[in-house]
Amino acid sequence: MDGDDGGDSVSITTGTGRELVVARAPIPRADSSCKFPHRPGSGRAGTRCLVKANHFLAELPDKDLHQYDVAITPETSRVSGRAVMGELVRLHRASYLGGRLPAYDGRKSMYTAGPLPFTSKEFHITVLEEDDGSGQERRERTFKVVIRYAARADLRRLEQYIAGRQAEAPQEALQVLDIVLRELPTARYAPYGRSFFSPDFGRRRSLGDGVESWRGFYQTIRPTQMGLSLNIDMSATSFFEPLPVLDFVGQLLNADIHSRSLSDAERVKIKKALRGVKVEVTHRGNIRRKYRISGLTAQTTRELSFPVDQGGTVKSVVQYFQETYGFAIQHINLPCLTVGNQQRPNYLPMEVCKIVEGQRYSKRLNQGQIRALLEETCVHRW
Repeated sequence: MDGDDGGDSVSITTGTGRELVVARAPIPRADSSCKFPHRPGSGRAGTRCLVKANHFLAELPDKDLHQYDVAITPETSRVSGRAVMGELVRLHRASYLGGRLPAYDGRKSMYTAGPLPFTSKEFHITVLEEDDGSGQERRERTFKVVIRYAARADLRRLEQYIAGRQAEAPQEALQVLDIVLRELPTARYAPYGRSFFSPDFGRRRSLGDGVESWRGFYQTIRPTQMGLSLNIDMSATSFFEPLPVLDFVGQLLNADIHSRSLSDAERVKIKKALRGVKVEVTHRGNIRRKYRISGLTAQTTRELSFPVDQGGTVKSVVQYFQETYGFAIQHINLPCLTVGNQQRPNYLPMEVCKIVEGQRYSKRLNQGQIRALLEETCVHRW
């Protein structure tokens, strides 16, 4: 076979010496106009009925969406970044932002309906540091935020695709709309993965062992033959129950722990379940400091002591709580929770700690918990 590959036809020489000329079919471009085949018709048999679906028609904004690059220094977590941007909007929305309400993706981009009054601007925003679970007072920290114009998000291609005049769905435009639609629920609810959860969405259900289910929703924007559609699905996931730590441990071990010491196996199980969990103390009245659990002491509360000053004065945990807070520890046979610095940990008796609400349980569920969680996501037809 030979021939010129650049023309509208190709010449093929067969084994018998015969030459064939074959017309080359034009290769369609992805951005060229196209026509979809018409639907031949709809079913006519049976009885018509009204079907309720979890799809909601949406309209494209009548303003262009503008993308801006966001640089926050020093670098920070996504949670702190959202706090910084939230404070920036609160302070400067009516002035420097021209009344716009940006949608921030939590990383390095934000979008506005219509342009901002500047192409590049620097801000200095002061917020409280993220709670690290050490129990220390949160300090103020100042961040530099630089917002710079990047591009205009072209939604016309999405309009053309919905109208059937374009073959490929513009994924970039859909991603922008998804970020915009996630802005409000991200601020109001607990986001995990692609879903949003809240205890206000329905009854909580205990899954056992100190774990409960929260209801939530998952949303996605998709083009359909009827137009742009917002699909919302129900979801559920597991959270720690906001229980006193003593109650949580009792459920976890399925045993009464108030009048006996723990075995080594029980101690390991508790440590594994509670490591990284945030608790608040209840023995100081309205002062509810929060701490993140780092471990469990090998000794019981009765046996624990620690230096209280630079002079080497040592006090037992029982004595310290009695003298400092007027609190008499009852369960001295149980170990203490360790919080804060690993080199110089603080000791907290279990009975003065309560698990903070809203912490997702990311460990593996047992079969009973999985079954109960699946039942929560079932949608009954009537």
